[in-house]
Amino acid sequence: MNAPTGETRKPRVAVVFGGRSSEHAISCVTAGSVLQAIDRDRYDVVPIGIAPDGRWVLESGDPDRLRIEGPDHLPSVDGDRASVALSQQTGSTDLIVSEPSSPPRTLGEVDVVFPLLHGPWGEDGTIQGMFEMAGVRYVGAGVLASAVSMDKAYMKIVLSASGLPVMPSVTVTRREWAADAQACRERAAALGYPLFVKPARGGSSIGISKAHDASELDACIEEAHLHDSKALVEISAEGAREVECGVLQALDGTPETSQPAELRVGGDHEFYDFAAKYLPGEHTEIDIPADLPPGVADQLRSLAARAFEAVGCEGLARVDFFVMPDQSLVVNEINTMPGFTPTSMFPKMWAASGVDYPALVDRLIRLALARDTGLR
Repeated sequence: MNAPTGETRKPRVAVVFGGRSSEHAISCVTAGSVLQAIDRDRYDVVPIGIAPDGRWVLESGDPDRLRIEGPDHLPSVDGDRASVALSQQTGSTDLIVSEPSSPPRTLGEVDVVFPLLHGPWGEDGTIQGMFEMAGVRYVGAGVLASAVSMDKAYMKIVLSASGLPVMPSVTVTRREWAADAQACRERAAALGYPLFVKPARGGSSIGISKAHDASELDACIEEAHLHDSKALVEISAEGAREVECGVLQALDGTPETSQPAELRVGGDHEFYDFAAKYLPGEHTEIDIPADLPPGVADQLRSLAARAFEAVGCEGLARVDFFVMPDQSLVVNEINTMPGFTPTSMFPKMWAASGVDYPALVDRLIRLALARDTGLR
């Protein structure tokens, strides 16, 4: 990595955020925190936003513009800014910026991409595949691990095949629902109420609702189908505690686990919904470390590392568990790009485990820079 003068230059990190999914605003919030934390003495940083319509632009990177001000003031990428794209020349990882009435200009080579995208078209293997095709290093899980972990129905299949406990569930596609809604209702009812219904490939608790009985099921499935053509219907883990664990790769590839953390949702929230997660003034309490018997805490961390490896994850992940009333453990889901603000669960768990936020960001960039492109 040599600059035109022959002097060694800083690695250039492209921070990519926004995207086309319903989690666009959360991705912007995450990016604001990461942009603020990256050591500019060590890295050259380029903020790249993906507008809701899919347009890639050179963003300002102003962290203050990327904050949530309230439910009616969510941040968004400014799609009117100058367009940006990777060079189409073979072997090139240059960024090309295009503006009206000006010739395209080159920002220079990208050494690593930090994709802070949540949900479809970003966390699901799509953008990872583009980076693989372009030969660009990037932070986080590869194509397969991203795709499997994003689709909760397939995630359950993979985890179950690896001997990990998951909640029983069925899937209901839009096509199945339109063709024979009654058959779908019967499959769901066989699980036993209450049930949670969620978009199979969603996140941030968007589109999730609880069917307490059969009278509420149709509305829950139709709400999930607004966000995804595939709805996941699963048994509600009644009486369970929600405990999460962070997984972070060491430089030799070994998965390391954080102190587990427990979420306790208060107020009028029946579960950990979007408002409880992100909006100010909500009554969600977090215990780090979670108050678990030593044997249960050790088992949970072991299962988190096993889940990470079962899907072939890289870099980082947050593994979410239900601790059942009898102290047994069930894997709820694995997030390959978890919420990443300093107040999000993943960074808070690692801060409690001795890795503060700037060190966490730096470690993930160094991991990405050290790994090979292509099959590995």
